[in-house]
Amino acid sequence: MRPAVVLFDLDGTLVDSEPGIAACVAYALERLGVPLPSREALRDWIGPPLRQSFAGVLDADEARIEQTVAAYRERYVESGWRELTVYPGIAEVVAGLQAAGSRLAVVTTKIEDQARRIVAHLPFGAAFAAVYGAPPGTTSGDKTARIARAAAELGAAPADCAMIGDRHFDVAGARANRMTAIGAAWGFGTVEELRAAGADAIAHAPAELPALLTRSPSA
Repeated sequence: MRPAVVLFDLDGTLVDSEPGIAACVAYALERLGVPLPSREALRDWIGPPLRQSFAGVLDADEARIEQTVAAYRERYVESGWRELTVYPGIAEVVAGLQAAGSRLAVVTTKIEDQARRIVAHLPFGAAFAAVYGAPPGTTSGDKTARIARAAAELGAAPADCAMIGDRHFDVAGARANRMTAIGAAWGFGTVEELRAAGADAIAHAPAELPALLTRSPSA
C-alpha cells in the first residue's frame, strides 16, 4: 500500500526553479557590486535559506546580507517566482497518488507565503492539502519540525508517511521523524548527497516514484 501521506519538497522536486532563483541572485548581488558565483555554485544555493547562502559571499556581514535579501525579494516578488518549469512526469505522479487516496502536502525551506503562491499556480496545485514553508527571517534549512507538523496536521503516523526531496535537508528531516525518505535525483542535490543523508531509496526520474512508494524501506 502507498503511504497515507506523501510530502514533497518544492524547488528541485516539483519544479525546476533555477532560472528565477539565479536571475534574482544576480540582480541582488549586482546591486551591491558583488561578483556572481558560477552557475554550478549557484545550484548549491537552491534549497538552503537565502541568508545562509548570501553569508558565504558577503563575509557574514549582517547588514549587507539583509540588503541583498531585500533586493532578491524585490525581483522575486515581481517576476522571479514565475520563472520555473514543472519537471516532466511530476503531474502524473501527483495525480496518481491523489487518486490512490494518499494525502499530499509540500514542505519547503522557501518562505511560506512565497511557496503557497507558487503551489497555487501549479496546474496540479489543488492536489496538495497544505503547504509548509519557512517563516520570514529563517537562517536554518532544517525541515524536521515542519515535516513533523505536516504529519500531525494531516493525521498520519510517521510510519505511514513519506518525504520526497532533492537535498539532504529533506532526507534528514524525514529520518529524524522516522518516516520514509526518498531522494529525487533529478533536482539540485547529488545522488552522493542523498545517500550520505540516509535516503531509503533514490528515484532518478519521477516515473520511478510510485514503485518506490509501495516498497518498504528495508526492501
